[in-house]
Amino acid sequence: KVIGARYFQLESSMTEENPSPVDTDGHGTHTSSTAAGSPVSSASLYGLARGTARGGVPSARIAMYKVCWALGCSDMDLLAGFDAAIADGVDVISVSIGGPPSKYFEDPIAIGSFHAMKKGIFTSCSAGNSGPQLFSISNVAPWIMTVAASSIDRQFQTVVKLGNGLDATVSPLPPTLLFCSLVVFFFF
Repeated sequence: KVIGARYFQLESSMTEENPSPVDTDGHGTHTSSTAAGSPVSSASLYGLARGTARGGVPSARIAMYKVCWALGCSDMDLLAGFDAAIADGVDVISVSIGGPPSKYFEDPIAIGSFHAMKKGIFTSCSAGNSGPQLFSISNVAPWIMTVAASSIDRQFQTVVKLGNGLDATVSPLPPTLLFCSLVVFFFF
């Protein structure tokens, strides 16, 4: 499934003690399973909504390019990641990195995705997690497919036994907007 992993830490202000492509906070692992995770039967959220979970394209192979660090993401590392993915011949670039919108000629994601588009590589990016206020979407260049928030039509409910002996039905997760984002570069 994972056919390659690289990291970019070209800017000295982003240095960490042990630079590597290892996903230390789980974000890349989570989003790559959303994109290309293999089917897992009997998956559930603490026993609720049991079924088969799978990524959008389970047959996809993943090449990970780590470009962000504890101190943030440098433009230089972002562009190096795009350049490597393009040179490696990926089919799709999926990026779950955002921030406030900026001018296309100053935005490394807009610049990198433009170069990918020129090579026939589709780029999908997260819309960010700053909403739902106006003007809170990131990655708005017209050559990027921006993935926005979505909601689900069901609630995850469970029954809780209260101290007075009564039962109460509760939702451990509120049925509000769930933000979907992807963070992988992958091959078909």
